[in-house]
Amino acid sequence: MGGLNAQKHSKHFRTTDTYIPPERYQCLGELMRDAFIQFKTETVLIEANRKRENVRYTYLEVKHLSERFGRRLQDAGVGAGDHVAIAMSNQSKWLIAASAALLRGAVLVPIDYKLKGYEKAKLLRLCQPKVLITEYPEWRDLKATGDEIEVPLSIVSEVPKGREGELESKHLVERYEDAIAHEVPKPDFVMRRRQDQATLVYSSGTGGEPKGCMLSHANYLDQFKVLAEVFPLGIGDKWFSILPTNHAIDFMCGFVGAFAGGATVIHQRSLRPEFLVDAMKRYGVTHMAVVPLILEAFERRIKDQLEEKGELTQHVFEGLKQINAGLTLKKSRRDLSRRLLKPIHDAFGGELKSLFCGGAFTDRDRAQFFYDLGIPVVIGYGLTEAGTALTLNDMKPFRADSVGRALSGVELEIRDADESGVGSVWVKSSTVFMGYRDNPALTAETIVDGWLNTGDRGYLDPSANLHLVGRSKNMIVTAGGKNIYPEDIESVFEGMDCEEFVVFASDYVYGGGDMTGEQLMIVVREEDDVSRASLIAELTRRNRKLPDFKRISGLYVMDEEFPRTASMKIKRGPLAVAIREASSRSDLVEIKA
Repeated sequence: MGGLNAQKHSKHFRTTDTYIPPERYQCLGELMRDAFIQFKTETVLIEANRKRENVRYTYLEVKHLSERFGRRLQDAGVGAGDHVAIAMSNQSKWLIAASAALLRGAVLVPIDYKLKGYEKAKLLRLCQPKVLITEYPEWRDLKATGDEIEVPLSIVSEVPKGREGELESKHLVERYEDAIAHEVPKPDFVMRRRQDQATLVYSSGTGGEPKGCMLSHANYLDQFKVLAEVFPLGIGDKWFSILPTNHAIDFMCGFVGAFAGGATVIHQRSLRPEFLVDAMKRYGVTHMAVVPLILEAFERRIKDQLEEKGELTQHVFEGLKQINAGLTLKKSRRDLSRRLLKPIHDAFGGELKSLFCGGAFTDRDRAQFFYDLGIPVVIGYGLTEAGTALTLNDMKPFRADSVGRALSGVELEIRDADESGVGSVWVKSSTVFMGYRDNPALTAETIVDGWLNTGDRGYLDPSANLHLVGRSKNMIVTAGGKNIYPEDIESVFEGMDCEEFVVFASDYVYGGGDMTGEQLMIVVREEDDVSRASLIAELTRRNRKLPDFKRISGLYVMDEEFPRTASMKIKRGPLAVAIREASSRSDLVEIKA
């Protein structure tokens, strides 16, 4: 039964809602097919490169392009359950190709385009896709590995003129542009069931072998239903897609949720801050997802601009911020905040409703800073194995000190809690994944009696808000039996004048991976203009804020960027190996307690 007719008769579909009710659908392809017609005249995709707009498509235009691409997939033999891998930067072609694959009933394999060539090649060997959709720089990286790309058909976009010869392979390789260039017969739509697999998402976490998470259509449809009830995206909303589309929150909100609500998705091919801000102003961005590093960059930009304007401006700003904070203590009042702090809001486009932040620990003071400006930071918690979000701060009231309460349909348990109430976080939800591909043993360890072991440690407060303290595998046990979480200690050093930092047990780095020991060390990537003496002084000052057993005693400085996952979490394992190979324990600079 079609979703459009179901919508008209649904008692739960309120006239103020624009999104298509996901409970009426069996699969994502069916939902997309109806969305293309429901919102056919609305703009769905805008793509800019620096200050130039590349493309602007309506839902009806994307329908036609997806059908053309879907016909090419059908001609290549893609059908129900076949793997279609996408390794592209954020752009309209990503969502068009994904829509086409879903219309054909394929299993999407979103691959992080930021991975190195050999890492992408490894994932392709693991997932064995029938078709790979990528762009020229990623294809070049794959070819540079020297490994033959064992994919029956690769479709490559934006191949520079004169470089077509580089597409030669023993398997078929074509240009993306050719796949959508001409009118062709519509592809056959392939219906899938809710319990069928929709995606295969590889999650290596912060280190270790990639794990293929199998997620069903029901996982996504149920997740979308819950999120839309709390923070719906509708006609007129503009989602700014700056996180990689393979990232769970951007896939859900910057693809599934936006399309199902008639919203517009905006891509900026250049991720330089000045072009991101320009796009926010030009298009009136209303929603976007960020990671803590981006949130930190936004805060720094605001403070730098205020500093340039002088002390008087800073005092006026601080006074208005405090007035706004007092007037919005119980709930956000966006119109009031915009009037009080108009220059700040105008700098972000003037239409921003919410910043969604997840994927890593969000600094409490930074989140409060933005809320006091009238820009709510919606803090949530989720993981690849459970869809997109398990908890979310619903702003009733705003809480910067937690990751919010469990979403509708999510059960939370804290197991094996210590004397302070901190224990392992277990969840049960219809969004919990199907399991790890080709790894039943790990699946059985992770999902027990329908409950998912998240691998995180935390506690629930009396208001049922979840507080995270760290990852179980990162926990450090001192000789005195104290449990220490690096993420907890790192929160004290937030805002230091450096590029990035991370806390380790020195024995983990130099002692062969041992997570016990008394000595803690901090690894800092510092800016060129920061003196070593001022860095040590700052570390020493902040160190005194920690209890004795949590204080760091050693510093290691490096200038290479830290390896990170798609959600910008530091890959602690690979980073520790790199430090171990480049230094010894004697190279640590002493930090006084």
